[in-house]
Amino acid sequence: MLVRCTDRCEKLAAPLAKSPTGKKAFPLRLDPALFAAIERVAAADLRSANAQVEVLLREAMARRGVKVGVSALPKRGRPSSKGERI
Repeated sequence: MLVRCTDRCEKLAAPLAKSPTGKKAFPLRLDPALFAAIERVAAADLRSANAQVEVLLREAMARRGVKVGVSALPKRGRPSSKGERI
C-alpha cells in the first residue's frame, strides 16, 4: 500500500531539515538515566541539556585527537540601511 505524505507531514519534517542557527538537527535516543545526568551537569554549568551534549561531544572528540572547528554564527539583529546587520 502506498501512503502519500500530506502537508502536515511536510510541516513536521521541516524543523529537522533547517535550523535558524544553522546547526544540524536530528533526533537522539538516550537512556533516561543518562539524560537525567546530562541535565544535572548542564544545570550546574548553567547550560541547556542540548548545549551540554555538544560540549561533551567536543571534549570527547578532542580527547581522541580529532580537530573540530567552530562554525561562524549567523549575524543577529536587523539589517542597517547599508544592508549590513547591526
